[in-house]
Amino acid sequence: EVDGERLDLLPILLNLIQNPAVDLSSRALNELSEETRFSLRLDDGRYIFFPAERLKPILSTLIELYDPMARLRGDGRMRLSRLQAAELAELERQAPNLSWRGGEQAREWGRRLREFERIEPVAPPAELRAELRPYQQEGLNWLQFLRDFKLGGVLADDMGLGKTIQALAHLLVEKAAGRADRPSLVVAPTSLMFNWKREAERFAPSLRVVILQGPKRQESFDRLGEQDLVLTTYALLPRDLEVLRAQSWHLLILDEAQAIKNPRSKGAQAVRSLAARYRLCLTGTPLENHLGELWALMDFLMPDLLGDERGFRRLFRTPIERHGEHERTEHLRRRIAPFLLRRTKEQVAAELPPKTEILREVPLAADQRDLYETLRLALHEKVRKEIARKGLAQSGIIILDALLKLRQCCCDPRLVSLESARRVKGSAKLDLLIELLGELQQEGRRLLLFSQFTSMLSLIEEALEQRMDQKKDRDYVKLTGQTRDRETPVNRFQANEVPLFLISLKAGGSGLNLTAADTVIHYDPWWNPAAERQATDRAHRIGQDKPVFVYKLLTEGTVEQRVAELQERKQALADAMLEGGGSAAKSLSHEDLDLLFAPLDAV
Repeated sequence: EVDGERLDLLPILLNLIQNPAVDLSSRALNELSEETRFSLRLDDGRYIFFPAERLKPILSTLIELYDPMARLRGDGRMRLSRLQAAELAELERQAPNLSWRGGEQAREWGRRLREFERIEPVAPPAELRAELRPYQQEGLNWLQFLRDFKLGGVLADDMGLGKTIQALAHLLVEKAAGRADRPSLVVAPTSLMFNWKREAERFAPSLRVVILQGPKRQESFDRLGEQDLVLTTYALLPRDLEVLRAQSWHLLILDEAQAIKNPRSKGAQAVRSLAARYRLCLTGTPLENHLGELWALMDFLMPDLLGDERGFRRLFRTPIERHGEHERTEHLRRRIAPFLLRRTKEQVAAELPPKTEILREVPLAADQRDLYETLRLALHEKVRKEIARKGLAQSGIIILDALLKLRQCCCDPRLVSLESARRVKGSAKLDLLIELLGELQQEGRRLLLFSQFTSMLSLIEEALEQRMDQKKDRDYVKLTGQTRDRETPVNRFQANEVPLFLISLKAGGSGLNLTAADTVIHYDPWWNPAAERQATDRAHRIGQDKPVFVYKLLTEGTVEQRVAELQERKQALADAMLEGGGSAAKSLSHEDLDLLFAPLDAV
């Protein structure tokens, strides 16, 4: 109120936001003192001086809502999407003394959305052949809340807590209510197809399920509309996109949804083009590297929630990742809270047996050591020249390739594609593994052995065959990306027919339920601890009744051991240095490279 006249505050504040001379970044707002006053220009040319302290909470939310490129109308009003109603409710909460005009329905919807924790319980579906755990029932309630509000969401429970059964229960509720009058589609990694099929047969046998996989999948194309649940893979989705796009879906569920973390990938673009009433993401790792991956999931679910990628980077990624701004972090957390449900095993599965991690280190064999040092010297010089020519940030591919060769030498010299490496006979870590396997199998342990190199698994197979001598029956099974029949090795291991399961990390690091195991061995632990945890959770999950022991094998003094040290000392490096992608080099300093390429005897 100015001179007895009530004025609309929104256009006045928009003028302030548009003023390039005023810094309204979250950092600048946080640094404002109580004495600071903003000079606000009125339409008639007058100025008023307003206490910044009173405007801070309003501006922090309003800046997010306002997009100067799209939402300012000629009459000074802002055009907002339905999903920004939660921010309207936040703005109303931040400024309780303001009187509001218009938008009553949107603000009421936003208030309901902010109070989503009060959602009503839903009766478990009668067709479900299982008793939901309390947290799984809460998950079902939350999924029904999303459907009621016509929203998407990320079910981000830890690996092994039963995201699949919660999704199946949700689908059964929809079918029983008559809302699922069209099929639902699940897109998942190839390795999870039989798991979804088996879980559906076990817990929801009333559902009509079809898998689109293999050369004969076209035979099912004409019958998609007759199904309750259609299963397909990220790999096949782009090939079958024309058929899948022609069908309207009730639920579109992405399992291991981090597969679309690159929004420009073919798979991410394909799933965005599908028509579905409701969208749902399932993933135990909604954020592995950076906030952009979380944005990609939310953008698939509800494109208006976090704005476009450019705006999200300006408002959230840069302030949070570069400047560590707590208020921005908290604001983003509140923004996505209604749409992301995450429970950890520590929170909801106290009945799980303990997990013990054991580090086993071994020095390189003599000839293997000589090869490592030769490679290290040559590769370090190559990396230094590349950095001198292009700079550190642009040398990522060369750096990662060099580290890969050193890593292969640590695993087994035969992995290195050099003629000199083939002449090296020693492999200290393989010898350690075979000795360890003998000890553990004598104790009656049941083992999962993970490696990121399928070629390393083949070398391990050779060593096992030699150890078994004349035994006719193999006492292990194997799963890699080349395995056509994935169900048989899993069933054999779970049925206690074999004590050892060789698994490539990419093909079997997620989605499998292998609770028959009580021991996990990581042959070549590396940059990404999240991938290791997912693999370990194949055994340490709901249904496990035995203590789980996790072995990590490292070669002493090598790049493997130094990466382990860097993971502890510099978690940001470990988060950035994931499989593939030269961008990892942006997180490396010259000191880090000196450490990674240090001689074997360096302390």
